[in-house]
Amino acid sequence: MNYLFDTHLLLWAAATPARLPPRARGILEDGENDILFSVGSIWEVAIKNGLGRDDFQVEPALLRMALLDAGYRELPISGGHVTALGNLPPIHRDPFDRLFIAQAMVEGIALVTADPVIGRYSGPIIRL
Repeated sequence: MNYLFDTHLLLWAAATPARLPPRARGILEDGENDILFSVGSIWEVAIKNGLGRDDFQVEPALLRMALLDAGYRELPISGGHVTALGNLPPIHRDPFDRLFIAQAMVEGIALVTADPVIGRYSGPIIRL
């Protein structure tokens, strides 16, 4: 099965795997699963790292390479993903999280998140 992980889960997986919820660890450890990360996650890390956010203190290029080296697939941002944003209800204000929701819906893949606000959307979302 295909899974798209949100940014915080990706950061935890790369730097502090013990922080991952057990279900997320199970998804990552199952060799049958295909794990994806959005280009939007790398963009989000670049922006928030540049702003000095403590929870984003990682070099975006290093994170990207670590994810690729771990076998994760990169999901580009398409015009279809961006236009799907207009169909989302205004539950979440974070533009990156909204992008991940739209990508999951358009691609028909499950978005894995520990964010309770993202979890309020319907669709292919695994709420941890």
